[in-house]
Amino acid sequence: MLRDFVAIDVETANEELSSICSVGVVIVSHGQIVDTYYSLIHPEPEYFSYFNRRVHGLSAIDTDAAPIFPVVWEEVERHIAAVFPHAATVPFVAHNASFDESCLRAAFKTYQLDYPDYLFYDTLAASRRQFRRSLPDHQLHTVAAACGYDLREHHHALEDAKACAVIALDLL
Repeated sequence: MLRDFVAIDVETANEELSSICSVGVVIVSHGQIVDTYYSLIHPEPEYFSYFNRRVHGLSAIDTDAAPIFPVVWEEVERHIAAVFPHAATVPFVAHNASFDESCLRAAFKTYQLDYPDYLFYDTLAASRRQFRRSLPDHQLHTVAAACGYDLREHHHALEDAKACAVIALDLL
């Protein structure tokens, strides 16, 4: 069972994967949530699509004064390193991990940063294996409810990361 990990969720401003506009991080050690981190991010490219605004409710007004991705990621790394001294080896967990990992890779590339090749586990895949057709769908809020977590602010990056952590503790 996975008991030490970082649950992460990102929201994007537009269709470009690099356009991360918020990040939520939940650090789990020995099966317990020990730290959380949330930040808005000034996205790159810096525009918000109508569709993305409808999903998460964020706009340029929210992120104009926010730090850029490298500044935020330094803070994320500090939080992780405070719990896990070898931060590069701690696994990450996300719901539909291919999206979150692709966004991180794109943001690292945009800012010409070396990507640490984080190991990702996917709670969406775990849900499909565990619950199969017993759930109406495998969306984050549905799976969270099946694992006993009431996700009240879906598409808020920190709240989604918390739900993902609960799911991971139950299914991985």
